[in-house]
Amino acid sequence: MIDPAVLLTYSLIVLGFVFIPGPATLLTVARATTSGTKVGIATGAGITAGDFLHTIMAVVGISAIIAASATLFTIVKYLGAAYLVYLGLKAIFEKTSVDLGQGRVSITASLAFRQAILAEVLNPKTALFFLAFLPQFVVPEKGFVVLQLTTLGIVFALIGFFSTIVYSVAAGGLGIFLRRNPAVLKWQGKVVGSIYCALGIRLALQER
Repeated sequence: MIDPAVLLTYSLIVLGFVFIPGPATLLTVARATTSGTKVGIATGAGITAGDFLHTIMAVVGISAIIAASATLFTIVKYLGAAYLVYLGLKAIFEKTSVDLGQGRVSITASLAFRQAILAEVLNPKTALFFLAFLPQFVVPEKGFVVLQLTTLGIVFALIGFFSTIVYSVAAGGLGIFLRRNPAVLKWQGKVVGSIYCALGIRLALQER
């Protein structure tokens, strides 16, 4: 059983960590601003689901295999980068339909959810983060190491989801204001696409 004091310390550290803007935050804000709060929250939920999968991979050792193999790490990294760039280019060049009543780009919450899962799972840096970060808070003397790792991973994912909800609500409200401007409606797809492309390039250039 995980030590309550360790869990509290861990939760506070994670709480501070997840509110520092990073790739997950940028993806969520981009979706919420252009497509509304619901789509932003769906994006956050997809990222959370991806973090659950990373927790499982860390527990069963898949993340360790990725970390140990430079070739496998590179393959996963470039797959993730290519997927983000693909989403970015699609947003830039695709003629998106707009709901004139709300001024929203018509992407469904379910599609945003699926895209976010894949983007998160294909980020090997997240896999390495879980592999390196979670074990620091495991107390072997308490036993059930696998259960401790799983609990820590779930707590991280849930706190991260809470942060994406906060960002989604804020960005969704800002998006309503921005979408009243025709110029914003014209360029929002290009802005979102540029963010995705930038994240993909950033991932491709990162080292282990």
